[in-house]
Amino acid sequence: MLLAHAVAVLHAAVVLVVLTGALLALRWPRLVLLHAPVALAVLAVNLAGAPCPLTTLELALRERAGAAPYDDGFLGHHVFGPLGLDVGSPAVQVGLYTAAFGLNAVGYGLLVARARRRHPAARPE
Repeated sequence: MLLAHAVAVLHAAVVLVVLTGALLALRWPRLVLLHAPVALAVLAVNLAGAPCPLTTLELALRERAGAAPYDDGFLGHHVFGPLGLDVGSPAVQVGLYTAAFGLNAVGYGLLVARARRRHPAARPE
């Protein structure tokens, strides 16, 4: 069960990086090298409707340890379920994607603005 918990902690870290990575890159610019590919991979999995590989791994490890699996995905089980929210509801989905997109748009927008201030010759005329 320890491995299942470790995967759940890793999964939580991935979620936090996807949500806040662009903003954290304002402080640590090289974080973009991690954030951009991870965020794009997460987006691709979600848009494809594919199961999350980390959730699949966690559930397999839970089952191997004799623990009951859950059906509502990582966020549904660990985040939204305890709050009494249905992760599959349109309102929660819109809120989740809006928060993720909004935080990343602000972060990357500020990174681009900073880069333009530092390198004014690189601006298109």
